[in-house]
Order: sequence, then structure tokens, then C-alpha cells
Amino acid sequence: MRTPFFLVICLAVAAVVFFAAVAVGNDYAFFAGYVILQYVVLSTAWNILGGYCGYVNFGSAAFFALGAYSTVAVYKLIGNNDLPDVVPMPALMLVGGVISGVVGLGMGYLTLRLRGAFFAIATLALAVVLQTLVVNWDFVGGSRGAYILRSETVPLIGPYIHYLFLVMLLLAVAALVIARLIERSRLGYGFATIRDDEMAAEASGVPTLRLKLVATTISGALMGMAGAPFPYYIGYLQPASTFGLDYAVNSIAMPLIGGTTSWVGPLIGTILLGSLQQIATVTISSAVNLLLVGVILVVFVIVAPNGIIGLVHHYWQHKPGDFVGRRRVEADSPEAVP
Repeated sequence: MRTPFFLVICLAVAAVVFFAAVAVGNDYAFFAGYVILQYVVLSTAWNILGGYCGYVNFGSAAFFALGAYSTVAVYKLIGNNDLPDVVPMPALMLVGGVISGVVGLGMGYLTLRLRGAFFAIATLALAVVLQTLVVNWDFVGGSRGAYILRSETVPLIGPYIHYLFLVMLLLAVAALVIARLIERSRLGYGFATIRDDEMAAEASGVPTLRLKLVATTISGALMGMAGAPFPYYIGYLQPASTFGLDYAVNSIAMPLIGGTTSWVGPLIGTILLGSLQQIATVTISSAVNLLLVGVILVVFVIVAPNGIIGLVHHYWQHKPGDFVGRRRVEADSPEAVP
């Protein structure tokens, strides 16, 4: 399937999802859907570096927070005006993506010479450093937080939450298209060589450092774009809202549950785990979300270590009928030993 055709299919599905949410007639569908779509972007972005390249990144919350606080900074610079009417949301997302992408490039240049657990610890340290800076930066609210005013409605769309849902839906489509395009390109093949055996790839002439820098930049930019609309979703932004453990854990757990070797894995994992979390939030409490993530992740590590995609591939490769057919062919072959 060619990329333009895939993009058309994704946009068609996105249109169906949007109008289905409108047909529900309950704004909670948009609030919950926004969170799930936000995690679609985060898990897909994490998978570009963590799944395709094999470099585990614990700094997802840091890039998400960069996007969110870049929006707050622009809001403060404008002068607390009605920002949705002054700076459109796509422009704010672009600003957040550029800032997070530049930080991702810098982080990659400083840390990608590390491997394994050392790289993961370095990304975690980045999140701690950025959180400390934000907490002590009074311009964006510091530890007190910052209030964000927004319009009640958007022309031609309706309530503002509908607008945020639509924006995040389009960003999720863009993230999936980018991930699929990378997976099927020379860039994706280069990422796969790094994941399989980086030393062998370097010996074969693959520019591993350059490829990893590309991965950190794209991954960081997408995470920053996912965080840019968040201040308008939550209304009051504080460091604990963006640097929370939820973003770091979910952005890793969702691709692992769905499967990290394909663009569709993070999507499946996010829909499954994100929907369960929203149901648990309504029926039980939001406090059980991380417990739910931990239990499901442990189950999948034991039952399906390669995720749902790996489990499906294993099933199709070892179907009973195929096994019987292979045994019959082997028995009828001239080389078969009586």
C-alpha cells in the first residue's frame, strides 16, 4: 500500500471517528478520546527510537512537557490575551515540535554514544533536569503553575474540546503516517540494523550516529507536538501535570503491549490500554491506572514478549494445518528417509 493511499485511508477513518464521537452526544467521549489520541502520538513517537532503533527512552515526559510549556511561554508573551484567536493551535504545535526536536537532537548528540541501561538512565536524568528548570522558572508559573484561558467555542466546529480532539486526531494520523513511512524506507532499514546489531552495522558502513540523531529528533518533535495543546485541555498547568509518571510509563508500555517492530503495534497497544484506563477512571478510580499498566505489562511480558503483533505472527507461522501440511510434504519428498 502506497503512502498517499494509506494517508487517505487514515483520514477517512479519522473522519468516521470524529463524527462518531459527535453522534454520541456526550463531551466526555471527546475528553477521553483526546487522552487516547495523545497517547497514540506519544507511543508512536517513542517507538521510532525505542522500537525501531532499540534505544529505550525514559524521557518521554520531558519532551511532552517541553511542548506544553512552550505553549505557556507563547501565551505569556502574547500578554494573556485570548490566545486561540491570536495564535492558531497548529502554530503552537509547530513551535512545540521545533523546540522539542532541537532538544532531542541535543540529547542525542550528548547521550547516544551511551548504550543500553546507560542511555536509559541519561534520558531519565534529562527529565529530572528539565523539571527542575521548569519548577524554578517563574515566567511559566514555576511550582505554582499557570492558568490558561481559552475560548468556549470555535467557529464551524463547536465546543473547544471538539476542536482539541480534532487537532489531536489529525496529529495522530500524521504520526502514524510518518512511522509507517520510516518503517518502509531506507531510514527504517538503517534503524533495524542498529536494533539488531549496532556494531555490525557500524562495521558495514552504516552511519549509526547520524541515524540515531534523526530518530531522537523526530521522536522528540512528535512528543512536543503532542504536549503543545495540553495546557488548553487541562486549563491549569503545573509541573506535576506534565512530568507525571503516567506519560513516561504509558509511552513505553503501550508499544511493548502492541509490538515494537511495526507502526501498528503502538496503535493497538494504545487503544487497548488507553481504553481500559479510561474505563477504570470512570468506574473505579484514576489511581488504579498505573496498577493496571503494571499488571497488563507483566502478563504480556510472560505470555507475549513481542507484543500482540508478535503473538499474531507466531500464530500464523505455527498454525496446526500448516504444520501437518509441512510434515506431509516432507514425508512425500524423494529425500525422505523411510
